[in-house]
Amino acid sequence: MQNQQIPEGVKVSPFFVFYIITSMQIGIGILGFQRVVVRYSGNDAWISVLLTGLSLHILMWMIYKITETVNGDFVTAHQYIFGNIVSKMIGSICILYFSLLALTVLRTYIEVVQVWMFPDFKTFWFSLAFLLLCIYIIFGGFRTVVGIAFFSMLLPAYVHFTFGFNLKFGNYEHLLPVFDHSIKDILIGSYHMSLTYIGFEIVLFFYPFIKEPQKSKKWAHIALLFTTFIYTSFMIVTIVYFSEEQLEKSIWATLTMWKIVKLPFVERIEYIGIANWNLIILPNVCIALWVASRLLKRVINIKQSKGVIFIALIILIISPFIDTREKVSLLNDITGQAGFVFNYIYIPFLFICIMIAKKVKKT
Repeated sequence: MQNQQIPEGVKVSPFFVFYIITSMQIGIGILGFQRVVVRYSGNDAWISVLLTGLSLHILMWMIYKITETVNGDFVTAHQYIFGNIVSKMIGSICILYFSLLALTVLRTYIEVVQVWMFPDFKTFWFSLAFLLLCIYIIFGGFRTVVGIAFFSMLLPAYVHFTFGFNLKFGNYEHLLPVFDHSIKDILIGSYHMSLTYIGFEIVLFFYPFIKEPQKSKKWAHIALLFTTFIYTSFMIVTIVYFSEEQLEKSIWATLTMWKIVKLPFVERIEYIGIANWNLIILPNVCIALWVASRLLKRVINIKQSKGVIFIALIILIISPFIDTREKVSLLNDITGQAGFVFNYIYIPFLFICIMIAKKVKKT
């Protein structure tokens, strides 16, 4: 079994796991996740959000069991079970998944800017500038990427408090009656919410870069609780502010709620919010590119610096061709479904295989 030793100088403290996970889970999806969930579970959508968030703790427990058993990352786990050839094949699929995730986040954010601020905004030139910044950050090493994740959570945090303005215009009767929808509807809403929560699975890939990884477990679960609280509170504010008919017509519900906020020094606060979201999605793309290029290094044994340039170049070429709302929506659907399969089907499957292999190797 091949397991790469990571120098202590490039590892991060356990509490940084909190910022890595939250910076991946809170991204472009929070700007418009409400409409799809409410379509199925109505005023009980907040229950769907809460149930999905709680289910992630089981998956996180499985992830730590997998990494602790092999004392390594995703590739090491597959080498432990299947050997080098199969591990490289599955690693190649994950390279595509994380490259697709980076493309989805970047292209969806560009669409938001084009719809809400600058209709003539050029996809290619913004993608070029953004990807060059991501490459520069990744060239600084894993600790630099984690630093960006830390500041992306800290600096724009004030933006979340602006949604308090919507509460005084809300109709709290929209939340009643509770459990008005069937279990099936609530679970379907949970399925669609799971597409927004993707990102926590990156622990499988950066586990060897954590100092004393055993101590990082609590921070991983605290991160999941935090993102669950954020998404559930956003959903509750949305339900009391909009009627179901209004929400059905609102693609970017979070941005629409910003439109009523008026401050003495700025009238269109959604412009500030969208600009600040540039910093929030930066670690989304950086971490996804880092994981994809790290896998490329493990699978094909090429330098990570060359791998990240190659992947970024492909994303740069593809992004201008995704030029309509339908194409962006399809891209989000494909990425979300791929994330659901990986998190809710493949991770439990990998966990079972690891436990069986561990028992067999002992006997």
